[in-house]
Amino acid sequence: MKKSTLALAVSVGVMATQAGAAGFLEDSKATLSSRTMYFENDIRDGVRAADQRETAEGLLFNFISGYTPGTVGFGLDVQGIYGIHLGGGIDHHTAATSNTFFPTDTDGSSVDSWSRLGANAKVKLSKTELKVGNALQPNLPILVSNDGRLLPQTFQGATLQSKEIDNFTFNVGKITQGASRASSNYAGLATAGGTKGSNNFTFAGVDYKVTKDLTLQAYHSELEDYYKQNFFGLVHILPIADDQSFKTDLRYFDSSSDGANGDATHRFNNNGGYAKHAGEVDNKTWSAMFTYTLGGHALMLGHQDVSDDGGMVWISNGNVADGRGRGDGEGGSSFYLFTDSMINQFARAGETTNFGQYSYDFARLGVPGLKAAFAYLKGSNIKATSGASVGDSSEWERDMRIDYVFQDGPLKGFGATLRRANYRGDFKGTTGQNTRIADQDQTRLIFNYTYAFK
Repeated sequence: MKKSTLALAVSVGVMATQAGAAGFLEDSKATLSSRTMYFENDIRDGVRAADQRETAEGLLFNFISGYTPGTVGFGLDVQGIYGIHLGGGIDHHTAATSNTFFPTDTDGSSVDSWSRLGANAKVKLSKTELKVGNALQPNLPILVSNDGRLLPQTFQGATLQSKEIDNFTFNVGKITQGASRASSNYAGLATAGGTKGSNNFTFAGVDYKVTKDLTLQAYHSELEDYYKQNFFGLVHILPIADDQSFKTDLRYFDSSSDGANGDATHRFNNNGGYAKHAGEVDNKTWSAMFTYTLGGHALMLGHQDVSDDGGMVWISNGNVADGRGRGDGEGGSSFYLFTDSMINQFARAGETTNFGQYSYDFARLGVPGLKAAFAYLKGSNIKATSGASVGDSSEWERDMRIDYVFQDGPLKGFGATLRRANYRGDFKGTTGQNTRIADQDQTRLIFNYTYAFK
């Protein structure tokens, strides 16, 4: 943990003790979560040099304090993560191979274990809460913490949330660094392809609950020397009957270049696709999702359109060097669109994607805790990267998952998840016109359990 963050956390802890521990301790919660995960990525293009079969155990400790009494309340959240390698790795590892599941040594073998410690100091006044630290896990349209592997991605900085005005939630913040889901280290922020980290991501936005069924969103964010981004969203739920509803979810992103973006160290690789201006951000993306729910059934259908000038952009620091080599477990990110699927993102220039998902909650059949979901995405019209590959490319992905959580007995709270994805496409990336994005199959088997201290 950064010394400055540790010092701040200690100071807040001292203030909290001096102010009185009633709310600080009595309203606190502490949990220890265990996640055991088997991760398999099977390359289907004949040459399986990068096939991966790996198993690890992740432990996540969270202490969430209450607030000290008084007009201004002080609190402290502490997070500790520890990853243990159980076996496996990536076949034929090279210096260019990146492992986003577990950190590796210089020879490509996974390290035995890794850890990270973080904390957020927090202050609350009325309905306004400030958090400062390096264990932030935002879930906002313009920044989403990734939790798709063993342990979660966290960020360093400050966030402010205010609900002083009825039906309005304001979010403001500045993020300076991020620690990826398989890394002990904090690094600067960038986009895919950027090798120089930025320490200045700022954002401001509002969620307005017009009615209990309608929410409007508007956000602006800037990653210095990479991009500026505006987001507008609408979520509406139409109740049809007691056990029936129709949900509309509309999302629009408008992104443009900022500062040094496009320079050798601040390039955006446009997700391996076409760019009107090489290395620069220039994109508009809209997405519409409609979900019909009836009892335990939910059917979602949607469409997404990425503009022709460049790919959809989001924070991704997997290429950031800043004195570090590969093997640190950097990489892996999330963004606020349904097409952020298990293997692919469907976010290249010109790409139009139709997608759907069917899910069922088996509690309706007397098996509470059992759920299943099946999704299919088909992207087409991907813009050619050069004249050597004129014509539209396409790609598709099929995702399936089954979740079960024991509801009672000695295993109460223990959960198991099986996820399976298949990706196929004919898209050729910018690494070479004869280099096609690899067809691949991916499997994740996950066991989760959380113990709450009392």
